[in-house]
Amino acid sequence: MTTTRRSFVKGVGVFGTLAALGLFGQGCRRLENGVADLALGAEDAPFAPPGESEIDALTHVLNRITFGPRLGDRSVIEARGIDAFLAAQLAPDSIDDTRCDWRLAGIEPLSEPRGEHYEFSPEEMLHALGRSRILRAVHSKRQLREVMVEFWTDHLNIVAFKGECRWMRFADELEVIRPHAMGRFRDLIRASATSPAMLVYLDGHDNKVVHPEDRPNENYARELLELHTLGVDGGYTQHDVLEAARCLSGWTYGHQFWLGRVSRVAFEPERHDQRAKEVLGVTIPAGGGAEDLERLLDILCSHPSTARYLARRLCRAFIADPAPSAAIAAVAEAFRTSGGHIPTVLRALLATPEFTASRGTIFKRPFRYLVSALRATGAETDGGEALIEALRRMGQAPSEYPTPDGYPLEAEPWIGSLFWRWNLAVGLSHGRLPGTRIDVKEFERITGSLDRQVAHLFGRTPTARELDLVRDSGNPVAVALASPAFQWH
Repeated sequence: MTTTRRSFVKGVGVFGTLAALGLFGQGCRRLENGVADLALGAEDAPFAPPGESEIDALTHVLNRITFGPRLGDRSVIEARGIDAFLAAQLAPDSIDDTRCDWRLAGIEPLSEPRGEHYEFSPEEMLHALGRSRILRAVHSKRQLREVMVEFWTDHLNIVAFKGECRWMRFADELEVIRPHAMGRFRDLIRASATSPAMLVYLDGHDNKVVHPEDRPNENYARELLELHTLGVDGGYTQHDVLEAARCLSGWTYGHQFWLGRVSRVAFEPERHDQRAKEVLGVTIPAGGGAEDLERLLDILCSHPSTARYLARRLCRAFIADPAPSAAIAAVAEAFRTSGGHIPTVLRALLATPEFTASRGTIFKRPFRYLVSALRATGAETDGGEALIEALRRMGQAPSEYPTPDGYPLEAEPWIGSLFWRWNLAVGLSHGRLPGTRIDVKEFERITGSLDRQVAHLFGRTPTARELDLVRDSGNPVAVALASPAFQWH
């Protein structure tokens, strides 16, 4: 059942509480045994809430490199140390994630090769994509990998409603984003460039030069330079876009028209511009064929503008928006010296003073808000349609953003989703979301007292006034989840 503003106020008594907490008229301003064992296996760990009036280092790390702390996470990390926890998250393959895999076992397309995805309806594929993303974000012990999956999904955005993307977008998640999210940037871009979904979404499959006078389709080449590598201010020109498009000509999907499928990627030499090209001042000799793609990506991925552009985006996502210039410089240098090795880049980012200092400065986008609420309260969920619809109402349903730039990182576009966040908080606390349930009594038992419960949800001890307002609301869980302190991380 959808909660209206009136029923929200009447049934929960929180309208005045949220106002008193500073939510209205302020744009939701903030109130001031080995590595694998550190994978956040916190299901049975004792509860240990924050004890400081400001966000401490441990909570800060949990807020930024996971989708939010669970009830036992602090005690797990306190026992072994933040550095060991970070080392584990930066090496996700060292982490046993069997429990999460079990939860995903019922999502049938996950076990099928891409060509078999056509056996499912587009609605089933979109549901499977959203459900798998939610369940992994909630339950995976490889939390930093999941955070980076969300980051790269926006960076290489593909909407799931265009043509064959209705089926192949899921394959892009499994074959491009997830395997390379914590690998090398060059490998990620190479996989994306030849992804069936990307070839369809940005018209790369229609990029052909059969005759010398033919003009290649520039759609993918333009986004490759502007959004995926150099950035809009990266120093390229229209000439570079055209030359990059010529390098990319001839890549398409297999023409199995009698099967109605486009899951097979192919390079067709007769559709490729075999003449010499020049990109960013670098000459690519004639006759390169399929290797022109490799030469193009070598030029783009090693360019200083790409290092700066990726560093800026990462710093915006993990530190603050706008990103601090000193942190950008340090992260860009790590990108250049490591050849775009993503864990090395993240390690440099996490070591910056700016990361340490910028606590509670990033507004949660809807996906993080929903997942952090589920994790914080120990909710059980099937990740099903009720949650996907909640994300849709808040504006961030997986793979439904229509343009190539992906869901925005800045806070302003998300302020308008506040009412739907309150709706979600009330729905969670009252068990109104089919397939998802918070055991409020058990949550209260584990946390022990209201002040410890609120400290856990806020990431710091609440002020006396905050605590009084939450207590007097009649629904402490909903009010705490809807409060400004829970909106920022």
